[in-house]
Amino acid sequence: MKKRYAIVGASSRGKNMYAVPLSKEYRDAAKIVGVYDPNYKRAEILKRDAGGDFPVYKSFEEMLDNSKPDIIIVTTVDRYHHEYIIKTLEAGCDVITEKPMTIDADKCNAIIAAEKKTGRKVIVTFNARFSPFATKIKECIKAGMIGDVLNVHFEWLLDTSHGADYFRRWHRKLENSGGLLVHKATHHFDMVNWFIEQDPVSVNAFGTRRFYGPTKEKRSERCLTCKYKGECSFYFDLTRPNLKEMYLDAEDVDGYYRDTCVFSEEIDIYDTMSLNVKYSGDAVMSYSLTAHSPYEGYKISINGTDGRLEAEYFAATSEDPFAAVAADAVRRYTRRGEDAQNKLRIYNRHGEEYSIKVPSLSGTHGGSDERLRNMIFRGVSEDPLGYSAGSRAGTMSLIIGAAANISIKEERAVKVIDLLKL
Repeated sequence: MKKRYAIVGASSRGKNMYAVPLSKEYRDAAKIVGVYDPNYKRAEILKRDAGGDFPVYKSFEEMLDNSKPDIIIVTTVDRYHHEYIIKTLEAGCDVITEKPMTIDADKCNAIIAAEKKTGRKVIVTFNARFSPFATKIKECIKAGMIGDVLNVHFEWLLDTSHGADYFRRWHRKLENSGGLLVHKATHHFDMVNWFIEQDPVSVNAFGTRRFYGPTKEKRSERCLTCKYKGECSFYFDLTRPNLKEMYLDAEDVDGYYRDTCVFSEEIDIYDTMSLNVKYSGDAVMSYSLTAHSPYEGYKISINGTDGRLEAEYFAATSEDPFAAVAADAVRRYTRRGEDAQNKLRIYNRHGEEYSIKVPSLSGTHGGSDERLRNMIFRGVSEDPLGYSAGSRAGTMSLIIGAAANISIKEERAVKVIDLLKL
C-alpha cells in the first residue's frame, strides 16, 4: 500500500531531494498528496516539476486537514522546523525532516516532548552517513581496526563558492539557522557520534567572523543592483534560468532576496569556528570549520587503542545546483584531480600501514542522497551499520552546535545535560 506524503517547504532541496524522486522513482510505494510553502510561486514550481498530481495548499493547517498524509516532509527554513514537526506529530502523523532537526535546545526539547506525548516518530535525514567514505570509516571502526576510540580530530573546509552561499542566503542570520555550527556542522557531528557510538557531554567553542560581513567598503544590499558587480569575485547572477524562476520571479510574494551581499552588516553567523567535545565514553573531539577555504573537503583522524585512522576527502564539484557558480568550483578543484587526493588509511601499533579503497558512487552528494531515499521510502530488513536516524540522533548532533553557540557567546564550557530534558 502506498504511503501518503505531504511536503512543507518548496525549497530546491524539497523539490530535488523529495518531490521529483517521489513522483518518478518511488511512485509504486509513495504518493505526494500536497505541498505548502508561504511562497506559493515556489510551491507551484515544485508541483510542476514533480508532475503536478497534487494540490498546492494555502496554509499548513489546511494541508494537514485535507490531504490526509501519513508522513509530512519538512524542508523549510531551519527556525521553523520545530513548529511544523510538532503540529504534524500532534495531528497523528510521522515526520521526515531535513537536518538540523531544529536550531536550539528549547526547540529540541519541545520536539522530544511532543514525540513522547503523541507516540509518533521523527526521522532526521543525515545523508552524510550514507556517503561511501563515511560508510567505510564506520565499517573500519566497527570491525575493531583501531580498537576503542580515544580521540577525534576533524577539519571541514568550505570553499568560497559553496561557503559564501551561506552568507548571502537566509542562513546568514543566527536566528534562522543557528549558524554553520548548527546548520552545516550537524552533519559532521552526527558522523562522529555515529562513528564512535558515544554521546556528547561537554562543549567548549570559539567563533569569529573576519572574512565575510562588513569587511569591504565596496558592497551593496544585493548583487542584482550592485554597482561593483563587474569587479566582485562574489557576484551571484540571479538572472540565470534555474535561479530566476525559483527566486527572482518569486520575490514579489515574500520579499526574499537570494543574492544579498556576503559583506553585509546584518550577517551575524561565524565564518571560522573551532571547538572541543568531551564524550560519554571519555573520547574527545577537536573540530574546526572554515567557510572561506581555497578548496573544499574534509580531513579526519581517529586515534584508538590499537591504531589510527586517517581520511581525506576533497569534493570535485559543487553539490548544490543552486549554489554559487559550479564552474568556479570545478576550476578550483581541477588542479587536484577528482579522486587523486581522496584517501583512507589505517596505521596499527606494529608500524604497518593499510590503504583502504573506497568505492565511488554517482549521484548527488556522492550518491548518498539516493541511498538515503531508498532506506526511508522503501525500507530495509536489516541495518547493521545503523544508518537510520531518529530524534535522538538529531538531538545529539544539533546540541553540540547549540552548546557551541552558547559557549562562544558566554565564553565558557557548556554541559549538554544542562540543555536537554531527555
